[in-house]
Amino acid sequence: MTIAANKQLTIQVLKKFRIIYGSVRQQFREIEKTCGVTGSQLWLMQEISHAPGIGVSELAETLSIHQSTCSQLVEKLVARNLVVKARSSEDQRRVGLRLTDKAAELIRKAPGPAEGVLPEALSELPSSVILTLDASLEKVIAQLQMKDDKLANRPLSDL
Repeated sequence: MTIAANKQLTIQVLKKFRIIYGSVRQQFREIEKTCGVTGSQLWLMQEISHAPGIGVSELAETLSIHQSTCSQLVEKLVARNLVVKARSSEDQRRVGLRLTDKAAELIRKAPGPAEGVLPEALSELPSSVILTLDASLEKVIAQLQMKDDKLANRPLSDL
């Protein structure tokens, strides 16, 4: 491949990253405008709706975010009366999370998938494509002169 062709291909790939990033941001803005919560808060509430009584640790694992990040998100939702904490009747040490009716209504009127357009799009790809994409992105990340691996455990809407 010539230098010019390689440069053109690099620009095409950069544009694709822009489309992905812009689409993700656009959906998060629409969620905030429509629901008054962030994209990560909406996703968190959706996961609680699927598993009422889930604990913060399990929720963090489900969302693939750090437990302290998840805890902060939960506390913000508790303060807004969207999520309630309840001690388990079987084990008083365990605190489970439940949605309020107000939160359930927000989820119903939310635009697009609560988990976000990117996780949804990725989940629709065949495993072979995901494996190739994962390997390719590892190579891109390895080329970055400045990178912060801690960002991998933060929700996209918080970046």
